[in-house]
Amino acid sequence: MISLRVEPGELSASEVEVTGDAYRHLFRARRLAVGDRVRLADGAGAARWSEVATVDKKRAVLAVGGAAPAPEPAVRLELLVAAPKKERASWLVEKATEMGVAAVRLLETERTPRGFGDGTLRRLHRVATAAFEQCGRGRMPEVTGTHGWGEVPGLLGEGDGAGQAASRWVLDLDPEAAPAERLVAAAGPERRQYLLVGPEGGWSDGERDDLAAWGTTPVSLGPTVL
Repeated sequence: MISLRVEPGELSASEVEVTGDAYRHLFRARRLAVGDRVRLADGAGAARWSEVATVDKKRAVLAVGGAAPAPEPAVRLELLVAAPKKERASWLVEKATEMGVAAVRLLETERTPRGFGDGTLRRLHRVATAAFEQCGRGRMPEVTGTHGWGEVPGLLGEGDGAGQAASRWVLDLDPEAAPAERLVAAAGPERRQYLLVGPEGGWSDGERDDLAAWGTTPVSLGPTVL
């Protein structure tokens, strides 16, 4: 399945014109031809099939057809993660998009006082778009940051009415932490899930205290450091 992200209004049109980078990817790299099918998705949960109608040296036209699948997980999971190095951030955004994560929030922590400029965020958005098109999901994830530590309570849904129906988890090597299966057991379509992942050096003592005060539950993926 080949997908192309389009603007929401384009899904209601009878034809969509493809130019620029999208044209080069689909008609130069992927070698699409007249008659091939392309799934159009607006990144907001709607998708339609289309068929390549014409192709010339710089543009192509897709004839828009009926509804196409736009699968999404039943549970909305937001990932709050200490900002890694730029190349690792790209990998993270790519894989989180493919797995169905609803949002990736990059955090500045005591052991990763790392800030990303607008150029890096634009690149991460392009990575997310490419992964969205590749994996065939229905919604584009939000990619934001870097967020200061003081923003974390708001990112965890405090004060927006979501707190009552939210589960907040933090990955921890503490042997007393609950097994990660708890995340699955607590999942439900009405409940938002927030998962916090710390830096390579782990959370500081002060950050651990804050996370406990903000209602997070430690969970473990096992005894080894990932």
